[in-house]
Amino acid sequence: MTDPRAQLKPMQSYSDTLFCLLQEVIPQHKLSRLIGKVAEAKTPWLKNYLINQAIRTYNIDLSIAEREHPEQYATFNDFFTRSLKPGARPTCSHANAIVSPADGILSQFGAINNEQFIQAKGQTYTTSRLLGNDDTLAAEFSGGSFATIYLSPRDYHRVHMPWAGKLLETRYIPGKLFSVNQATANGIPELFAKNERLICIFETSRGKIALILVGAMLVAGIETRWQNHYTPATQAHVKFSSQVMSFERAEEIGRFKFGSTVVLLFNESLTFSEQLASGDEILMGEGLTLAHHDELAKMEPLT
Repeated sequence: MTDPRAQLKPMQSYSDTLFCLLQEVIPQHKLSRLIGKVAEAKTPWLKNYLINQAIRTYNIDLSIAEREHPEQYATFNDFFTRSLKPGARPTCSHANAIVSPADGILSQFGAINNEQFIQAKGQTYTTSRLLGNDDTLAAEFSGGSFATIYLSPRDYHRVHMPWAGKLLETRYIPGKLFSVNQATANGIPELFAKNERLICIFETSRGKIALILVGAMLVAGIETRWQNHYTPATQAHVKFSSQVMSFERAEEIGRFKFGSTVVLLFNESLTFSEQLASGDEILMGEGLTLAHHDELAKMEPLT
């Protein structure tokens, strides 16, 4: 079985600069829509070719997938959003641990200071910008914590709950479709606040959590449990006050149809695991942080 933590070879610095410049001039949305149509093609030879190319290029391990053979997938997107075998992503055994919502690289994490947090070395951006310039909502996360997880094309592309909670609202923020890999994060200021994104706000026993699904170049779509295929033109801002949707820790809530990024905001100040460092690979269900026992005793279950 291939090691799920194996990393892709990083790009050289001179290539990074050119990569960022090219993204400024290419038609991001048109290209992504075109790729999306190809990714939904059901022509057997085409979808099998694309799947096999992806497996070879990104060293994708299908031995942990419920369907182990390319021919078993109806489309490339069906393959890309594949489910895994039971037990392939065990949830952290510590019941009071906030867990990773996705496979990927834990690019940055830590405290939100003065409503600012880190995008990359030497680059910061604000919670207000990320949340669509909503200063009131951003203030709720002041003094809290954040974590950013980049999903490469080789990763498991379903997104899960980091902690049990109720969905309060979703907001679609239109924007660019820059790539979200480390090269672009290093080179484009306020990257995640520029790209289109779906903001999901949850009420939990530990305060509010914002789980933000960031769109990116070639991402053919975002799906959620409450909406099969997200269509931002008709679902810009939806509140769920009259329709309670509760999810357990590590329960699936959505998926990306290509590599992208999840940004988590917590209005609780968290102590992250000492075993974690920026740039580490992390798997869905692994612990991001452990609460102290006295903190756990203060928590009240959601009603």
